[in-house]
Amino acid sequence: MPTLSFEWALLALGICVAVVASSHALLNKRDPRAAWGWIIVCWLFPLGGSLLYFLFGINRLKAHAQRMRPPSSSAATPVVTAPTRPHRDPDVPPSLGELTRTADALTHRPLLAGNTLDILHNGEQAYPAMLASIDLARHSVALASYIFDPDRSGHAFAEALARAQARGVEVRVLLDGYADMLVFWRGGALLRRHGLPLARFHAPALLPPSLHLNLRNHRKLLIVDGVHAFTGGMNISDRHLADDPGNRHPQTDVHFALSGPVVGQLLESFLEDWRYVSGEAWAPGTGAAKANGASICRVIDDGPNERFDHLAQVLFAAICAANHSVEIMTPYFLPSRELAAALEAAALRGVEVRVLLPAATNHRMVRYAMLHALPYLIDVGVQVYRRPQPFAHGKLFIIDGQYAQIGSANFDPRSLRLNFELNVEVYDPAFCGRLAAHFDSVRA
Repeated sequence: MPTLSFEWALLALGICVAVVASSHALLNKRDPRAAWGWIIVCWLFPLGGSLLYFLFGINRLKAHAQRMRPPSSSAATPVVTAPTRPHRDPDVPPSLGELTRTADALTHRPLLAGNTLDILHNGEQAYPAMLASIDLARHSVALASYIFDPDRSGHAFAEALARAQARGVEVRVLLDGYADMLVFWRGGALLRRHGLPLARFHAPALLPPSLHLNLRNHRKLLIVDGVHAFTGGMNISDRHLADDPGNRHPQTDVHFALSGPVVGQLLESFLEDWRYVSGEAWAPGTGAAKANGASICRVIDDGPNERFDHLAQVLFAAICAANHSVEIMTPYFLPSRELAAALEAAALRGVEVRVLLPAATNHRMVRYAMLHALPYLIDVGVQVYRRPQPFAHGKLFIIDGQYAQIGSANFDPRSLRLNFELNVEVYDPAFCGRLAAHFDSVRA
């Protein structure tokens, strides 16, 4: 009789646990197929299946990121519905009006006119321009990099930042903690030896335990005096010196110099990251940003916190808005099911969709996954080009020669779901034409 009671109690416990687990999956899983898969597992194996769900099925990443990064004032703004009138800026093409309204509702940031953007190829062009800007700084320098290698380029930046600080410029440097750990903390140590204020984003630690391997800050920013800025895909490393014959692992890349009102949005993003990591509410000295260019820009920062999926949603809206062409240059291409469907639909309706990838990546498993995903896109007319060595690390996204995104994000789940990324959207046919010309030259 006691054995029978124990069996009934165990059955009742299994049913209760299965009800809780399956209900949680039904209410919280965004993918219905994943939800039903877990529900079936929970009911076929009430105790074991439910335990597996609680260990591996619950997405703790977003909740964990939200606890670590309290919502900013911009994100706390009440949700607004997209306006029904045309976008307020008449210079935005009417065909992209729905796209602008999507980004309006997601970012709560305005589009800013009057910006100037310059394209910088590889470290040979980007690093001298960045170092010269640091040497001309009068008030403040903010630098964020995923990787800061203690090599020749790293030493040049550390020395330039130290010179700026010595003449009274406020300097702050933010590195990703995990990426810095991979070079045995030597990048951060180099900066510390020069007496520079440094913070590491989610640095791994034993006490208290901290191993946030998936919550990486992948943003690349240099902001000088709140007036001049640089962003794109380039870290601080000799690897980006593609023309250096002594470079054993060269990478081609593209970076951008920006000036104008959008620099204020870039600085806002850096200050939020700096305040979160260091606890300091830094108020840097800035000059006056002048509106003297033709580009209309807006910053889209994205991460597994309150801005979850913002960048992916804007990319989706942009692909859906394309009438003539979609051009993507990225080192890692593993689009989500939704983005892949948008690309397929664009190709099927006659849009020329072209994807430019490196022939070989620096992550073998990613390369295999990419090769598996490509045939489904090629079958519906997506054109895929694979670029021979050296490894191509550049990132571009261009729609109809009128709209572009530049920045740090790759076209893969790590960038669009697990990392903190930053892109700048640009409405400017002349600038987009220059990007498209670069895309065509590489494709040729």
